[in-house]
Amino acid sequence: MSVKEQLEQTKAGFIAKVPAEAQAEIFRHIKEQQQSGIVFGLNEGDKAPNFTLTNPLGEQVTLYDELGKSPVVLTFYRGSWCPFCNVQLRAYQQLLSEIQKHGGQLIAVSPQSPDNSLSQKEKEKLTFQVLSDPNGRVADSYNILFELPDYLQNTFKNTLRRDLTEFNKTDSWVLPVPATYIIDKEGIVRLVHVNPNFMKRMEPQEIIDQLKKL
Repeated sequence: MSVKEQLEQTKAGFIAKVPAEAQAEIFRHIKEQQQSGIVFGLNEGDKAPNFTLTNPLGEQVTLYDELGKSPVVLTFYRGSWCPFCNVQLRAYQQLLSEIQKHGGQLIAVSPQSPDNSLSQKEKEKLTFQVLSDPNGRVADSYNILFELPDYLQNTFKNTLRRDLTEFNKTDSWVLPVPATYIIDKEGIVRLVHVNPNFMKRMEPQEIIDQLKKL
């Protein structure tokens, strides 16, 4: 089953389980982002901003150090509480050996706390780097960070019972627009997938096809 098909199944489950009022606010926000005129993310050909973040073991990982070894598939996701993110990460894990076979490596970044990243890594059996981006500093440098509007904060807190400030161990209500970049060893972005509709993600086969070209 393709990632698109899995995401469609997840969306059907979301519609079946999430209260209608919360769904309406979530879809409202997606539409507002899509119609805002804001162009999220980097473009193909841009130089990827360098960063250093910590993994769940407290080890520091620097993008350009990793690029010195091989091209990087860099994906920004919302957190382990997001079922759409989990579908994507599981699919990428299943294809990780293919990614590595074609000379790439995978790094996933979210604003969640290191403890939550560790729990996710263990639960989902993820063997690639899962890094914490406190307050979305790196996501901001990739032009994908946004602050949830008040109405959506209320939906998360009161209807979905998900306080992101607590989950992310921060005082700000920020998330990244889900984004995946393929970055070559020179630090140049070669492929981009950025979509304010968090229910859509890059297909793993697109990653493999691009890595074959590098």
